[in-house]
Amino acid sequence: MGHVEQLFVRVVESGSFKKAAEYLKLEPSSVSRQIAALEERLQVRLLRRSTQRTTPTELGQRYYERLRVILDDQLALEEEIRSGVSLLNGKLRITAPVDFGTRFVVPVVSQLQALAPDLSVELLLGSPFESLVENDLDVAVRIGELPDSSLIAKHLGHNQRVLVASPGYLDQQGTPTSLDQLEAHNFILYSSGQARSDIEFADGSRFSHLKIRSNMTVNSVSAVRRLVLEGKGIHLGPLWVFADDIESGSLMRLLPDRPLRSFPVHAVYPARSYLPVKVREFIRLLSEELGSQTI
Repeated sequence: MGHVEQLFVRVVESGSFKKAAEYLKLEPSSVSRQIAALEERLQVRLLRRSTQRTTPTELGQRYYERLRVILDDQLALEEEIRSGVSLLNGKLRITAPVDFGTRFVVPVVSQLQALAPDLSVELLLGSPFESLVENDLDVAVRIGELPDSSLIAKHLGHNQRVLVASPGYLDQQGTPTSLDQLEAHNFILYSSGQARSDIEFADGSRFSHLKIRSNMTVNSVSAVRRLVLEGKGIHLGPLWVFADDIESGSLMRLLPDRPLRSFPVHAVYPARSYLPVKVREFIRLLSEELGSQTI
């Protein structure tokens, strides 16, 4: 596939001449001229240009889809031909939630780079990119139910959640033994969204968010953990954050006979006819990491 065809694919996937130019380290005017020359050669208008976004025409979309297959086939062929050499090279761009990514994805990236010194990894933590293709991301780690999309999802496990409080807090405020008793307690929340979410249990029952009383919201898992350890209130959060504290007795697991609903963990990536080895290997290592941990 020629340079200009690859350029066209990048423009379609990024939705912008400017973004494509930045990615390919070219001037936007050069990209525009080359695409115009391609359209002139084909005698077809391939792109609709606007100040907001560049989108393919109907024929442009057909041209893009066929070129994408050809490009994927070319990548697959190159990896097959280079099978005697390390296939883990180039750049791998990953996005993941901040705290989960720090705890689980960073060690996997270290493992991957130990296997593949020629691989460059860019890990973007906490950036909720809506479009992986547009932002040139290879794979995203997501927690929770996934919206319908064109992305492919690989299920990696479940993020178990717990209600926890310190023994000191419980000595002062009493230990809740039923859902109704939670109303009398103070919660430390991770986000304003948590304040609007019912506490959901594995059996389908709920504790209404309207009954949750809180005087502190902080969007850092380590800060929430510190506040809970200091006896400032109850928190509902991931088991992996508090497992060691529960084990040591620094924190108590509340309502242990009422397990909470867990959230699925997925690796998601664009639907392509070919999945690069670097993405497959990252997903394999992350799946192994999560399988060996309490999540």
